[in-house]
Amino acid sequence: MTGNELDQQDVLANYKQEFFVEKDTVYMDGNSLGLLSKRAEAKLHSLIDSWKTFGIDGWTEGEHPWFTLAENMSARIAPLVGAKAHEVMVTGSITSNIHQMLSTLFQPTPDRFAILVDDLNFPSDIYAVESHLRLRGLDPAKAMKKVGSRDGYTLKLEDIIEQLTDDVAVLLLPSVLYRSGQLLQIREITEAAHKKGILVGFDLAHSIGAMPHQLHDDGVDFAVWCHYKYMNSGPGGQADYIFMNVIIIYCQGMQDGLVLIKHVNLIWIMNFPKHKVQVLIKLAPLIFSVWLLYLAVWSCLKKQGFKQSAKSHFS
Repeated sequence: MTGNELDQQDVLANYKQEFFVEKDTVYMDGNSLGLLSKRAEAKLHSLIDSWKTFGIDGWTEGEHPWFTLAENMSARIAPLVGAKAHEVMVTGSITSNIHQMLSTLFQPTPDRFAILVDDLNFPSDIYAVESHLRLRGLDPAKAMKKVGSRDGYTLKLEDIIEQLTDDVAVLLLPSVLYRSGQLLQIREITEAAHKKGILVGFDLAHSIGAMPHQLHDDGVDFAVWCHYKYMNSGPGGQADYIFMNVIIIYCQGMQDGLVLIKHVNLIWIMNFPKHKVQVLIKLAPLIFSVWLLYLAVWSCLKKQGFKQSAKSHFS
């Protein structure tokens, strides 16, 4: 059977019509930047129209109110990584999310001070780990360990497990090696690392949207990824991250990566002083309750015809 015949029988073949493809072009760069879809173009125009029509009221009005966009997108993305909707947050970029995750999870001690990566990981991930270690006053030459490759393209499971030594606090690996397409054994690696008391994170940039994941069931502690490759969100598209079993402090944005976290005692994100974050966490239930009451009262006023324009309401 020829390739053309196989294409004709492919149940996904019709989806090619969903994308803008230059005539007489075979697009092979989806692993770097996915093509624009016709539905995405329509959605972009729709959101621009919301801004044009509603102004600041667009936060709560229109078909897609901006106020709940992050939660709605998280709910739609969660099944792609095997997570729960409340665990996912769309924000930032892969690099910034790596920094945020390490700021939260990586708590070096005299005995456990190393972050384990691999020789084949995407360079920007390595740069992020190096710079984060320097911010912590650690020497990357000593505190960043690497799993070596025997052939320059792939990694062996036994080589990864061998590097899970007692001085390693966090393991950060790609789900798929971008040079070879090798899919790492996420569950086996996670189980082996947890037996050594090591937190495990994966960069899913080269697998999200191309294959299913079960991060929750696999026990992964955190993960990051982008949406501009196989997720076709466009250049500059936001990232995702997930927090599990903790109070989430949301940051504005919708671009590049996801993080799944299970073992967090204190969320320390961005440049918040630690004591202010502790106060925010303690006050979070009260703040949330007051905000819900505010929305309820405003909703009642709207129904009774007393709604003021959000232009004056929020100014």
